[in-house]
Amino acid sequence: MTVDALFDALDLDADGRLSRADLGAAARRLGWDWPEAQLYAVLDFLTSRAPLPRDAFGAALERMARDPHGPFGEVLRGVAPESVLRRAAFFPNEPEEDGLASLARSVEESAGHERVSRDQAALLLIDPQVSFTRGAWMRSIGAEAEAEVLPLRRAFANCARLLGSRAPPTEVMFTRCPFPPDSYEWDEAVARVLCSDQSYFVKPGNSVLWPPTNGFAEWVEGLLRRGRQTLVLGGCTLNSCVRVSAIDVLRCFGESGLRMVVDLSLCGARASNYARSAAFGGRSPVASAVAEMTSRGVTVAGRVLWE
Repeated sequence: MTVDALFDALDLDADGRLSRADLGAAARRLGWDWPEAQLYAVLDFLTSRAPLPRDAFGAALERMARDPHGPFGEVLRGVAPESVLRRAAFFPNEPEEDGLASLARSVEESAGHERVSRDQAALLLIDPQVSFTRGAWMRSIGAEAEAEVLPLRRAFANCARLLGSRAPPTEVMFTRCPFPPDSYEWDEAVARVLCSDQSYFVKPGNSVLWPPTNGFAEWVEGLLRRGRQTLVLGGCTLNSCVRVSAIDVLRCFGESGLRMVVDLSLCGARASNYARSAAFGGRSPVASAVAEMTSRGVTVAGRVLWE
């Protein structure tokens, strides 16, 4: 398919500009799946602030084709994410879910609380996407999927509760990793709170620092210039992307004064990863991740109290 033919197939309203809404609907109609997941993620990012004209669409695909990093190269520098929380809903008295993941609660309770200032800290939520709770990632687990994702659903419900509170953190950002269109959107609980144009960083690997073109490093530098020296992390999964990102970011920015805090109440992992395992010396994968982050200088809190 030529570039023009692809644009015509995606531009459902035929107005010469590819909007985010057109992209999502067209990709589903065309049956895009894993082979198109990376392209879909980058096109969603490029259309997140404004529709993409035909010539800009063609230029973006040409840049991807020439770039050694393909869709995760220089083309991402064309959009600067804004760390503004765009809320669609406010939940003044949203009740906490019961009966979900008692193992996760026990880990949180053992870690205690950490107080942070809304004016001196920012929040980054790692990949709170529907793939992990209802979509492709969950389905890949198999027969035990429903039980395995309960800690993730609880974590995302806690994220939504914080974002929809009367006084949420004043500077918030998100990441998304590439998934097929039906699994790429926010988790259902988070989607109830956020507007569709919420900014985010593209994160195709475990670390938020890759690719270096995604704008994250520049965002952290901006936080430090504005006196926000604490970065709180939540999201998924705790023993993978959250662990790797927390350690990597502290290693890169710790000497600049950045303090990393992981809020366990906003994080989740597969339920089986909270159980002890011989592969981790009798500890659970989650406990091992917490110990590793702590040993590297990351503050791990059962719950962060925003003041």
